[in-house]
Amino acid sequence: MGRIVLEKVTKSFGNTEVIPPLDLTIEEGEFVVFVGPSGCGKSTLLRLIAGLEDVTSGAITIDDVDSTNLAPAKRGLAMVFQSYALYPHMSVRKNIAFPLKMAGLRKSEQEERVSKAAEVLNLSDYLDRRPGQLSGGQRQRVAIGRAIVREPSAFLFDEPLSNLDAALRVGMRLEISELHKRLETTMIYVTHDQVEAMTMADKIVVLRAGNIEQVGSPLDLYKSPKNTFVAGFIGSPKMNFVKGATAEAYGASTIGIRPEHIDVSAQGGTWRGVVGVSEHLGSDSFFHIHGTGVADMITVRADGEVGFKHGDEVFLTPREDAIHKFDAQGLRLK
Repeated sequence: MGRIVLEKVTKSFGNTEVIPPLDLTIEEGEFVVFVGPSGCGKSTLLRLIAGLEDVTSGAITIDDVDSTNLAPAKRGLAMVFQSYALYPHMSVRKNIAFPLKMAGLRKSEQEERVSKAAEVLNLSDYLDRRPGQLSGGQRQRVAIGRAIVREPSAFLFDEPLSNLDAALRVGMRLEISELHKRLETTMIYVTHDQVEAMTMADKIVVLRAGNIEQVGSPLDLYKSPKNTFVAGFIGSPKMNFVKGATAEAYGASTIGIRPEHIDVSAQGGTWRGVVGVSEHLGSDSFFHIHGTGVADMITVRADGEVGFKHGDEVFLTPREDAIHKFDAQGLRLK
């Protein structure tokens, strides 16, 4: 259960079309991430699937049922929002059980489902606490638990980690990924954070201005981006782009090279430049190189023990087998 198909789906607000005709298939059990910059339409697309926004045209099918005009409650989906939206006066147990109570399930079945969800989410010891007595990560787990007990055919996550600090984000990212492995249920996850997309997804959908730029596994998008937009969006730090005579020598309008595919040394290399900002993160060092003559700035990722500092002259050598070539329209060249 949990196969979702969008066929020529569009969404307009008045005369403004925010989702042009769009086709997408999400297979049963997949973890699919919608990613893109702010305003790209990823949350709108999620809300169309959930039924929280009306489709302007096109069709949405969920498990072979035309769900285009179905009410949200009848789609068999569960949504987890950026805001936890918990009832502060209720215990964790009652918060998780609330949708079951509203659905009229027997008390015994409510308790069984709540107990099972709490065990999966490591919340068993917190069932009698109130949300105000929990950490941010625990409150988010309660919100997820409230979705789990509904036993949906798919989970929809709308930037669920945005309110958490950096350490909690990493922890919750792992927990949601583990949850997907245990439940084997379809999950659609919206984020603007490409690191979350790369680490969590089976399949990434990259969006720009409501259009799907590319769909594929994280490694597909990393190794073979279809255009400069995807190439620049996927990967951290972002890909370096070089135009002009240097690119033309490779038969391209633009070439791209990732920071980790450039060797940096004190002498001998293809390009020469001067270190601007250097960021030493322990395992890695990032150097922002100026004055190469091929781009305003080239970012290099090196081993954490490499110790160049501001003002040092360095030499850069891009790995020939890792250079990406793009035409004048920004499309990938074979």
